[in-house]
Amino acid sequence: MINIKEKSECTGCTACKSICPQKCIKMRRDEEGFLYPEIDKEKCVNCGLCEKVCPVKNTKKIEKKQQAYVFQNSDDEVRRESTSGGAFTAIAEYVIQKNGVVFGVQFDENFKVVHGKAETIEDLVKFRNSKYVQSEVGNAFEEVKQYLENGRMVCFSGTSCHIEGLKNFLRKDYENLILVDVVCRAVPSPLIWEKYLELKKKENSDIKNIRFRDKFYGYKYSNFVIFNQEDKVTYHRGVESDPYLRAFFSNICDRPACYDCKFKKLERESDITIWDCFNVEKYDSRLDDDKGTSRILANSEKGQKVMKELAIHNKVLEIGVKEATDGFLAIFQPVKENARREEFFKDANQLESKELFEKYFPNTIKVRIERCARTTLVRTGIYKKILNLGKKFRKRD
Repeated sequence: MINIKEKSECTGCTACKSICPQKCIKMRRDEEGFLYPEIDKEKCVNCGLCEKVCPVKNTKKIEKKQQAYVFQNSDDEVRRESTSGGAFTAIAEYVIQKNGVVFGVQFDENFKVVHGKAETIEDLVKFRNSKYVQSEVGNAFEEVKQYLENGRMVCFSGTSCHIEGLKNFLRKDYENLILVDVVCRAVPSPLIWEKYLELKKKENSDIKNIRFRDKFYGYKYSNFVIFNQEDKVTYHRGVESDPYLRAFFSNICDRPACYDCKFKKLERESDITIWDCFNVEKYDSRLDDDKGTSRILANSEKGQKVMKELAIHNKVLEIGVKEATDGFLAIFQPVKENARREEFFKDANQLESKELFEKYFPNTIKVRIERCARTTLVRTGIYKKILNLGKKFRKRD
């Protein structure tokens, strides 16, 4: 029987719940908004499967022969709607064209972040763009297995802990399964997302779509953007001024397991790993168009085969693995817990949404000046130069 002594021992991947033959494990939400396994001890037969599939309790050290790439989707509209270079959409289209099923993270009708599935290319739009919230996986693991057993090709995407949890649950390799992990900083609380969404709906209830990383001012300075029913932008703020993005990047609202993440490593269990490529000019200046670029690790022969197929119709540049990952800490290093995290969650359960965000992330004069400075630099075309100059100074320090 799985026993979570410390919340840092659970990523909420749902492998234990999915494998239980007695169906006696449910995922229950705690006071911080995160889901943890709860066991009906009367139904439990102590088979031990839940412990065997837990990715935290069964961490793996593997060696893989990897290949690295820089990627840009050939469809500019796909790239515009995507967080970076539209790599996942291209992989997903590859799978659907082979009569496959794609699992990814989407909003439901209430903007709750969940794992969903798509069987048409048109439906892939719901997976585009980052969702900086821990997704509710639901029964996705069981559905993936059913499709695989029926002979369908399946692509499943998520964070690296999702991937290892799913692989442990499946308990064997499937040739018709492609696993894609998105490099993850950390996973924020659904409770905090609900508080923020409540705030935004009070300001304007007419919300049709939300993008955490919209290229309103280009790829280098993406903004949190809200669209109304007429597809017009009604709100846009950058990382320095949007309260939700400020909460996320301050590490104040992440799942406890993220502060001691066991899955920050180079060799990953997925077939393909995807993340941002802001410094694309380092590899090829001709690709630096500020529309978004992805970096990719192909971690298996299956992943490398997919990349060869994608290179036929998209811009794909092969680079060295060390060259691709050097200096990118999000692959290797967990975030550090914010000292005010406990206080923040206590207030999140007591304060109104507006009061909560104004207390911790007020719209001060300093914040407004920084936003004005950033937007001015973007409009004058020198934002990237300032960013690069700042990176050089930080390296010297």
